[in-house]
Parts: sequence; C-alpha cells; structure tokens
Amino acid sequence: MLTRRTPKPTIRRSSGVMAGLLAASLLAGCQTDSSDGPRHTGSINPSGSLRSSDLSRPQALQAVQQWGAAYSRDERNKVAALNYATALRAAGQTSQAVAVLRKSLIYNPKDREVLAAFGKALADNGEFEEALATVRRAQHRDNPDWRLLATEGGILDSMGENEDARAVYRQALVLAPGEPQILNNLGMSYTLTGDLAEAEKVLREGAQNPAASAKVRQNLALVVGLQGRFQEAQEIATRDLSPEQAKANVAYLKAMMSQRDTWSELKKAG
Repeated sequence: MLTRRTPKPTIRRSSGVMAGLLAASLLAGCQTDSSDGPRHTGSINPSGSLRSSDLSRPQALQAVQQWGAAYSRDERNKVAALNYATALRAAGQTSQAVAVLRKSLIYNPKDREVLAAFGKALADNGEFEEALATVRRAQHRDNPDWRLLATEGGILDSMGENEDARAVYRQALVLAPGEPQILNNLGMSYTLTGDLAEAEKVLREGAQNPAASAKVRQNLALVVGLQGRFQEAQEIATRDLSPEQAKANVAYLKAMMSQRDTWSELKKAG
C-alpha cells in the first residue's frame, strides 16, 4: 500500500492557461491503448482500436457517427463499445463515454481492455476516485501491465498525489525500462510540482528513444520553454510541427509566461 505524503508546493491547476497545458499533457500521457505501433507488447491491444489523442475534431465527430452506429447495432460488441467511447472522449463527450463503458462492463465484467478504457473515461470526467479503483481492479498484481500502471500514475497526479504517482511510474519502468510513454508521465509529474530541471532530464531521456512519440518531444519543448529558453523550445517543437506552428506555440507560451501570476507560481513551486 502506498503511503500518503505531504506534497510539495504545486503549480496551481486553477491558474488559467498553465493549468490547461499541464493537465492536457498529463492526461495525454496516460493512454493505455496500444495503437502507437508494434513497439507496444503489453496485454492491452484491442484490434482496430482508436486513440483519442490521435483524432482531430472532425475525425472525432466522424468516428462518433461511425462507431455509434456499430454500437447501436450490437451493444455487446466490445470493439464497437471501446471505439465509440474513444471517439466520444475525443469529441469532448466524456460523460457519455463513461455511460457506454459502464454498460459494456455488464457484458464484460472482468475484461482488462474495457476496465482500462472505463478508468480513463472516468478520469477524463473528473471522477478520479472511481477511476483509480477501476484501473487497479483491471490490474493483475502477479502479472502487472505497465500501461495500467502509467494510467494509475496519471490519475494519482491528477489527484495531487504526486509522490505516490512517481512510485507507480518507477514500478512501471521496472517492467518496461526506458519506455517513453512512462517517462513522459513521470516528466509531467515533476512539471506539476515545479521541478522543471528534473522534468527536463526525464523528458530528454524519453525523447531520445527512437520509439518516442511527438507528444514526448512537445512536452519537452513545453518544459524547456517554461524555463525561459524559448529558442531552444522552438527548435525542439519544429521537429514535429511546421516552423510557423512551432513559432506560434512558443509565442503563445511567451505570452502566458509574461503574466505575473504564472511567474510567481513557478518561482514559488521551484
């Protein structure tokens, strides 16, 4: 059992744009879907699965229509339920995604894929206590899945239990050493508590892995930018974005960081 610790001062989630950037990065980092490619070898690997972070708004709306129709034809179809819920989450309909997956659990009460998806949807909907219980229920303690651990850590971070979250990430790294997805979550955990130097170190390790996604590099760019190294942040971002997009992102970050409250929060946390 993980013990509760007194957390360090945190960058307040209520501080506007800062909150949105960090929360979005953290939730994006706790995906358990395995559609990133063949490098994922864990047990959660639904055939033909969608990933909410990969869907643009128009794609999400189209997927809602497509998979909603498939789900209506057969609510017992696990793949239809999972993909419909994923599309709903991407479209911002988190409460409906929770309802779809809650019903799917009636037909698949012990299915790890459904339990994991349900936990993520609950976390998206702000129902962290039930999300945590659900993800832990999906886990097999004698044969743990590192993706579920990564999700558990993300939920704990969202609850402000940052030290406990990091203990879970380290357990996941024992199972999947150097896995960029876990390092991404760990790096963003340090960012949430203002430990920007440690966050940068961890995210750089993740970004150096050839299997790292753009998400890891963009979070590294964010952390570098939060330390005021805007040119370096733009260079990192340009690897995955057009020069114009990278420049616009850095300009947005500069504007955010020019706000007095944001700087005071960072100084207090750091």
